[in-house]
Amino acid sequence: MKITCNFDSGNIEVLHATDPANIQLAIRKDHQSEFFQWFHFRLNTSHTEPHTIKIMNAGQSAYPEGWEGYQAVASYDRQTWFRVDTSYADNVLTIHHYPEAESVYFAYFAPYSYERHQDLLHYAQNDYNCRLVELGETLDGRDMTMLVVGEPAEHKKKIWIIARQHPGETMAEWFVEGLLDRLLDEDDGVARLLLAKAVFYIVPNMNPDGSVRGHLRTNAAGVNLNREWQNPSMTESPEVYLVREKMQEIGLDMFLDIHGDENLPYNFVAGAEGVPSYNAKMQQLEQAFKTALQLVTPEFQTQFGYDKDEPGKANLTVGSNWVAERFGCLAYTLEMPFKDNANLPDEAFGWSDVRSMKLGHDTLTAVLAVVDELR
Repeated sequence: MKITCNFDSGNIEVLHATDPANIQLAIRKDHQSEFFQWFHFRLNTSHTEPHTIKIMNAGQSAYPEGWEGYQAVASYDRQTWFRVDTSYADNVLTIHHYPEAESVYFAYFAPYSYERHQDLLHYAQNDYNCRLVELGETLDGRDMTMLVVGEPAEHKKKIWIIARQHPGETMAEWFVEGLLDRLLDEDDGVARLLLAKAVFYIVPNMNPDGSVRGHLRTNAAGVNLNREWQNPSMTESPEVYLVREKMQEIGLDMFLDIHGDENLPYNFVAGAEGVPSYNAKMQQLEQAFKTALQLVTPEFQTQFGYDKDEPGKANLTVGSNWVAERFGCLAYTLEMPFKDNANLPDEAFGWSDVRSMKLGHDTLTAVLAVVDELR
């Protein structure tokens, strides 16, 4: 029996792995950080019997409440990821699984590999209406890449979408893949009308270093990028610095920052109610967007989410808050669950890569509902 994480986004430490009934593991911390929760490893075994895998340090993770009601995902082909029997008690996360093949992968959520990221970028740039723009490099020397979809013109709105500031929130890049798939479909009426009215500036992965390293929340320097927007630097947070500079060069009329939430089993948005410049126009746009997305898909709801910031008390180091204040625009953080959508549960797959893509697809209809009112 062998357990390894020596691959893209792998993360696990083996404490004890000789008895299939008592495999003991631990999740590694993000580099130079106390954050940890993302895991991704492969089990190779010849034992045709149930395996019990215990993650011993789950109770010390970044969001231990997130393990309540959580089910890990597994895959035999790295294409289809299904939920497996998982329980949490006494600070230990326990996965029970009867392997149906010699090799099986386990992960916190369906991984989105760096190789697939590259495939997405180059699939998109093959479209006549899409350009690939290199913004610079990360601390590990990886490319920071933006996709520009649509032909810029004076009358067109500028819509920015970024994903995966927190690298372990892989559902965010699955969301972007679904959104791009629709936006580049010449036969889709919503996409065609949107591109007549707007240009999209899309950063599918804000944190490629953390993604490859198997981090939950930080970049190669152990920095949480979504607390860097007020004062980023090329030495600590080049990812934010480069994107922010390009935003200020191009301009911005709407912003979506795509994330995943460990605790809440719902899809929801967090707005900019607490920024000093928040006004009736921003409130009206927020409400119109939420109403439209609720009409488009039952996967989205507004009952559950984060507490709203008090007026003037928003944390301006957070991406959506900084953008809302700097540009006076509609700026939302969109959150998806690591667990399942409790309003529309799926016992076999939970909230998944496929459902994340479909939500990205559907979100374009909500963008269309507000695009004419953005400025």
